[in-house]
Formats: sequence, C-alpha cells, structure tokens
Amino acid sequence: MDLARLAAVHLFPVRHHSPRSSATLRAYLDEVRPKAIFVEGPSDATPLLEALVDPKTVPPVAILGYRTDGTPASSLWPFAAYSPEYVAVKWAFEHGVRVELIDVPVGMTLAPFEGAPVGHDDVEDPGGHERESEAERGGDGHGEGEGDDGAAGAQESLYDACARARGFRSFEEFWEASFEAPRYEPGSFREALLAYADLVRGDGDRLVHRARDAYMARRLLERMGPDLAPREVAAVLGAAHAAAFVARDVDPALEARLPAPVPCAVTLIPFSFPRLSEQLGYGAGNRAPQYYQRAHDAGGDFRRATLEVLIDFTEHLRLRGFMASLADTIEAFRLAVTLAELRGKAEPGLDEVREATIATMCRGDATHVDGFLWPAVIGRNVGRVGGGIGKNSLQEEFWREVRERRLPATDAPESFRLSLTNEVEVGTSVLLHRLRIAKIPYAAYAGARRAGGAGARGRRRGQAAQETPPDELLGQLSETWEAQWTPSTDVALVEKIVLGDTLEQVATRLLEEDLAACHTTGEAADVLLNGVLASSARAVAAALRACDQFAAGDSDLPSLARACRAFAGLASFGSSRSLSSLGDGVIAPMLEKTFARAVLRVHGGCTGSDEAVAAAKEALRTLHDVALSQPIVDRAAWLAAARELVDSDAVNPSASGMACGLLYLAQAIDDAEVARIVGLRLGGATPPEAAASFLAGFLEVNALVLVKSRPVVEALDAFLGGIAPERFKDTLPVLRRAFAALGATERRYLLENVLAARKLGDKARAAQAVLLEKDREKLKEMSEDLSQAMDDLDDLL
Repeated sequence: MDLARLAAVHLFPVRHHSPRSSATLRAYLDEVRPKAIFVEGPSDATPLLEALVDPKTVPPVAILGYRTDGTPASSLWPFAAYSPEYVAVKWAFEHGVRVELIDVPVGMTLAPFEGAPVGHDDVEDPGGHERESEAERGGDGHGEGEGDDGAAGAQESLYDACARARGFRSFEEFWEASFEAPRYEPGSFREALLAYADLVRGDGDRLVHRARDAYMARRLLERMGPDLAPREVAAVLGAAHAAAFVARDVDPALEARLPAPVPCAVTLIPFSFPRLSEQLGYGAGNRAPQYYQRAHDAGGDFRRATLEVLIDFTEHLRLRGFMASLADTIEAFRLAVTLAELRGKAEPGLDEVREATIATMCRGDATHVDGFLWPAVIGRNVGRVGGGIGKNSLQEEFWREVRERRLPATDAPESFRLSLTNEVEVGTSVLLHRLRIAKIPYAAYAGARRAGGAGARGRRRGQAAQETPPDELLGQLSETWEAQWTPSTDVALVEKIVLGDTLEQVATRLLEEDLAACHTTGEAADVLLNGVLASSARAVAAALRACDQFAAGDSDLPSLARACRAFAGLASFGSSRSLSSLGDGVIAPMLEKTFARAVLRVHGGCTGSDEAVAAAKEALRTLHDVALSQPIVDRAAWLAAARELVDSDAVNPSASGMACGLLYLAQAIDDAEVARIVGLRLGGATPPEAAASFLAGFLEVNALVLVKSRPVVEALDAFLGGIAPERFKDTLPVLRRAFAALGATERRYLLENVLAARKLGDKARAAQAVLLEKDREKLKEMSEDLSQAMDDLDDLL
C-alpha cells in the first residue's frame, strides 16, 4: 500500500453534523478544485448519492442499510444540510466532479465483528434504543473514542480532560468554543482538527476502526487509479481516520480482520432533527440540530442564530400571556454575547443562550426555557426523499394514507380520536390496526369509549393501554390513538416488504403465523379478532376454522370462555365495522357451540387450589356476561351449572362463592335463598378457612349489592362471631383479602346492617347524639378563643 501517495491526497477531517466543518470544507473544495472526491460512507450506497442531492430531497435524510437474509438488523447514516459529507457530495454534483463513498459496505457493517457489529461513525439504532451521549461515553462524535475497556467512569476521559484544560464545563461546550464558533481559514481549521484528532485517536480500543482505516485506504487508492494524481483528489473523512492517513498509521493486514459481508440492501429514507440530537440518545449527533441549521443558513454566524432563537422565544412567552418585549430580547442577546466574551468564546453558543434567557426574559425561572427553548433549538423537522429514489410499496401506501387521512407526520407524539360511526375514520382505524399487527412503530392505541360506558374504565386493572385485548377493541364508539413518525417507521416498512406488497398482506401473513403458533381456542379467537380489526378476510376465515377445530377437543375452561367473549363481541358489535364480507353468518353458530362446550367444563375447571382456579373464576364472569347478553346461547344450562357449583363441596369454595354472587345478581336466587346458602356455607359445620374462601368469592362479584342485603350481613355476622379463637388466626388472611375489596360506601352499608342485625341502632344514635353535643361544646370553646385572638390582633394593629 502506497501510504506516501495516500498522505499526499487533500485529506479534510470533519466532525459529523458540524456546521463549521461543512462551511470550511466548501471553502476548501473551492480552493483545491479536486477532480474526484471520496467520502466516508458505505461504499455500496454510492448509487444513492444522486438521489441524496436531488433538488426534491430535503434533509435531514438517511441512508438505510438492512439485512435481507431474514435476520433483523439495520443501520442508518443520517445527513443534515450542514453535514460535511452531504456538503461534499453536493459540491461534487454542482461542479460535475466524480464522487464516491469508500467506507466498508453495509453488509460488512451489519456483520458481527468479534461478537459485536462492525458499526460505523454515525451509528444510529433504528430500534430507538437509548444510547449514551458523547460527553458520557468520552467520544468526539466520530465513534473513535468508544470502548475504554470498562473504566466505569472512575478515570477522567481524555475528552473531559480537554474541556477542563480549556476551562469549559463539558466536551460539547469545548467543541463549540474551539471548532464551531471561530471563523477559521480552511488550512488552519484542517491543521487544528487534525492535531486534535491525532491526540484522541489513540484513546481506547480502536481495532475495528483501524481495520476500517485499512479498508478505506485501499479503496481510495484503487479508485484513484494511475490516472489521478494525489493533488487532484480530496478525501472527506472523520477526523480520526484522516489523522491516521496523514500520519501514515495504516496497517493493511488489519483489513483481513473485518467480517465477510451479510446479504443486505440500501435505500434512502426521511430522517428528523430530534433523531439527530444527542439529547435523544444519538451519540454522533449534536445538542441542537435546529440551532445549528440556523447557524448554517446564516453562513456560520452563531450570533444571528442566537438572536433568531431569542426572538422566537419572546413570541412564545407573549402567546402564553407573559410580559416580554423587544427590549428583553435585546438585553438577553447582549448578555449572551457578553458571557461568550467573558468565557473566551468567539461567539455565543447554546449555554450562553440558555443562561441569558433565564436571567433576563424569565427572571431566573428556568421552567419555560427547559420546556420550550430546548425543543425549539432541537427542532421537529422531518426530511423528504425526492423521486430519484423509489419507495417500496409499503412506504408508498403508508405515506399516501398519512397524507389523505391527515394523520401526524412529525417526529413528536400527537393524540387524536377516531369516531367509529364515520366510515372514513373506520378506515383509518383499520389502517392503524394493520400497522399495530405488523409491528410498524407509528401509532399506539390509547383508549376507547363504549356505547353507554366510560371507555377505558372497562379495561382490566393494571393492564397497559398498548396491551388492550382485541375483544375490548370491538364495538367502540371511538378510539384514541397517539401517533408519531420516526425513522424507525420507514425502517420497519422497508424490512416488512418481504412479507407482502400491501399492509393488508403483511398483517395477514403475521396473523397466519400467529395462528400457526396457537394451541387453544382462546388464542385462535384473539387472532380472529385481530383479523376483523385489520379487515383481513383470509385471516378471519382461517381463524374461524382453527377455533372450531380447537374447541372440539379443548378442555381448558379459561380458553373456551375467552373464545366465547370474542364470538359474543363479534356477534353483537356491528355498529363500528361491517362483518358482512368476513363471514358473520358463522359467528352465531360458533358462539352457540363454544358456549355449550364451555358450560360442560365449568365444574372440572373450578376444582383445585385458589391459585389453580384464579383463571377459571374470570372465566365464570365471562360466561355469565355472555349468558345474560346473548339470547342465542343456552342461558338455562349456564344457570344450572352455576347452581351446581354453589351446591358442590368438591369445587374450590371461592368459585362456589363467586357463582352464588353471580346468580344473586342475575336474580336467579332471591334474598331468602342467598341467606340460606350463605348461612349454610358460613355455618359451624364448614371449616373456617373454606367458609372464608367462599365469602371472598361471594364479595368479589359486587360487594356493594351484597353488603346492602340484611340477611346476607346477618349470616356473615353470625359466622364471624362463631369462629373459635384458636382458629381465627388461620382464617384471618383469607378474611383480610375478602374485606379488602370493600370501599368506604360498602363499609358504611355493612356497618349499618350489622348495627341493625344486633339491634344496636338506638344505642348508636344515642352515642352519636352525645358525640355531637360534645362537638358543639368544643366548637363553642374554639370560637370564643378565636374571637379573643382576633381582638388581640386588632389591638396590636
């Protein structure tokens, strides 16, 4: 390898997403006028460069590389308008100069390197996993400083040491003051950044990056060929790579350490300013993309960018009713400039903007600065990819639907409600459910409102909104969603193309995979419901067949009850979605057959310990609701099965208690009968533990209705009073669980009925009258004391 020829190339070191790097680079290219430019970036993405600088492409955008061999893995190379790599490519196209990317290809980047991915300087995790910032990891924005062999923060990083030596509080402040704000000549900037990079490039384990050095050096020399002299070539590289080339510190043998590339593909997708921000976990980003964009648009003038931010913030304060004038803006600007001068900075940066704003416009209160100013300097811009790069069919469908349905398209969460009595919004709901089923990160279900109900209150206790069971999404009057586009959305749309050409096909394919993994009727019923929500006729038909096959041999009561709930919802909702094309004619017979099978398994499913029958008790509630709400099922069979549970000593007592409570609420047994049953169950012949368990199941149904019944309370009082002292401690845990469900209202009714049962009403009222009289006397004394205190205060004043 001819390292001397390599070092003679016009090597220009840059920091990714740096306005000063890009502005100085453009001036440098104008000066040296190369015939070819080689840029750090995945070499197999070179064909995308024309689309990257297409006039219809608006940064921020990103090169997306993803595996195509079935293994989920992808990576992003983002570009802002002020990214020096983007500026170099754009300059090349403007001047008709050959330009190529020379870093390791995407397939090699995504392959494992000694147990970890090769990675790249601009590594961005499309999955949205949080990454540590540069200051935290001790990086310089190029990734070269990673991996300090687990120093665990005990030793000061080289980057923090640089900041401290110059008197700055953080690495970012040091970088802004040393490299962003000063107006460098291209030559002096190049020398300064190379000197800095040469200092830091030896910090930490750089084996993978040194292997990349070898790859890029070889590729650069090969692409130059014999026809180009070094002075006719410019190479735009991360500072540490450029420093290695200048120092001729490249070991060609290390290239053999790079892994073999895996099958992959590359494309161009939109990106966003929030994802470019290191505050959201992007280690190679910067603190404020929008602020840096302002500085870039102003030709590197950070004073103007500072003034524009302060003017925007003044308007923000005015709109919220705060006193903020142009004089306040001017004073904040002057203070920012003064602080920069006192700190030895050429121009103000973000720290000066924040501190000046707090001191002048916010009168020392940082609330509005942190709540608005930082989001404003980060920005919400989302890029756009021009027509030069084709989107796949899923991307085309997604963006078409987002535009036509006016759904959120920004990288910030937005909530909205869909009315499911509106055919257009029903279609929007179908789209969002297809995205949900396809696991494409865009919209999260946040709640719903049922006819005659209060919406999300019907959700099972402790259940997260995004985990709402499919059956609870049926029959809604409305749905509430929270949507946010992120680069991960397009990444997923690109990766899912292997499953189908439309979102319906992708959702259907995944539902069929879920169906293949089902083992019970309930699991298959969940797939059926998702198929309905996604309006997938093929998935619905397959799930119906699977439900029928599973139910024939399913002996699991909770599974059968879960299926009954699903079929009941499908049979009755009808107001928000149409099933006419999905086979609604078979739903009723399926519900009838499955319900009958479930009722036959009620007794066996309720046999066992409290833990064993917990799911069965929930199934009893479900079957009871279905029996009362669906006229096509055999209600008499359910009532008979529930009564058998009440009278049986072989089943779990809490299940018997719950069945008794359900029958009482359904008015299948009257007050006298329930009093007889409770009295029998809580009588002396039943062990206290079993009696307490029956009571717990009984109260679990609807405690308020039950404690209002005087015969029930009388039986309960007799049971508690009859427990032998030596047995009471064994019964207490179950009793505590039983009574824990009683709220203030239920406790009041219980107390009133206990007093009435013990004929203590007159005594209680007499005691209450005595207490009230004592309260009146106490209040009179307090009033006299207060009056005297007020007189004394008047005398003092």
